[in-house]
Amino acid sequence: MSLHPSGVLPRSSGRVVALLRACHPEPATAVTVFVAVLAAGAGRGPGPSVAVALAVLAGQLSIGWCNDAVDARRDTACRRGDKPVGTGELPRAAAGAAAGAALLLCVPLSLFCGLAAGAAHLVGVAAGWAYNLRLKRTVLSPLPYAVGFASLPAFVTLGPPLSAWPAWWATTAGALLGVGAHLANVLPDIEDDLATGVRGLPQRLGRPACRRLAPVVTAAAVGVLVVGPPGATGVTAWVLAVAAVVAAVAGTAVRSGPRSRWPFRTAVLVAGIAVGHLLLHAPDMA
Repeated sequence: MSLHPSGVLPRSSGRVVALLRACHPEPATAVTVFVAVLAAGAGRGPGPSVAVALAVLAGQLSIGWCNDAVDARRDTACRRGDKPVGTGELPRAAAGAAAGAALLLCVPLSLFCGLAAGAAHLVGVAAGWAYNLRLKRTVLSPLPYAVGFASLPAFVTLGPPLSAWPAWWATTAGALLGVGAHLANVLPDIEDDLATGVRGLPQRLGRPACRRLAPVVTAAAVGVLVVGPPGATGVTAWVLAVAAVVAAVAGTAVRSGPRSRWPFRTAVLVAGIAVGHLLLHAPDMA
């Protein structure tokens, strides 16, 4: 990639980089990979699994860009250097347009995976938008995370070859993982959120309560995946469960910097372990 004589990237290239940074790339990538792997494990085949991945990626990109567009003024006020819209590197209108385009693309991609499956996924994406636009400031802030994560097993199982509602334990574990991810994600920003008028449930509970509650909720999700599926629990499942609980506790017990994303990254790790649990019982998910 060439540089201008001044030594900076061309404006168009800089805009692309800023867009990539503003889409919340870590969770977007993780969720996309997790659901694609789950779809393949459920027997969807290479082509349909790629279609699932593209639909999930489009939905995650739309939610991420929407979030940064909505929070632009807050991020500027809080001097969030990791937010390109807040720093002025990316115009708010550009992030909003990207969010809208990704959402429009998400609709046909989701429905291509099956009408029922696509509808379930779009409900989850709509929950993410509802969080960004309104619910993050209310006591109902965990609800969109619960709905969004719970919709992902349904997106997989409602399509072929299973074509059935997911088992209760898959949906319940997804919802609990979503709430745990919400609590962990908010931890670094609680003070900034309160200073700018964001009073979701974690902000109302406060940092100490969230540090204790996040691993409990996440561990509960793992517990559901251990006891919920039919049949005896094998050694592999127990090993994965122990690893997930250790990671969940470490995510909030280990002291880190005020803006550290360590708690959320460990929540993503636990979600990956949960996907491993689901793969062990893929035929029983529906």
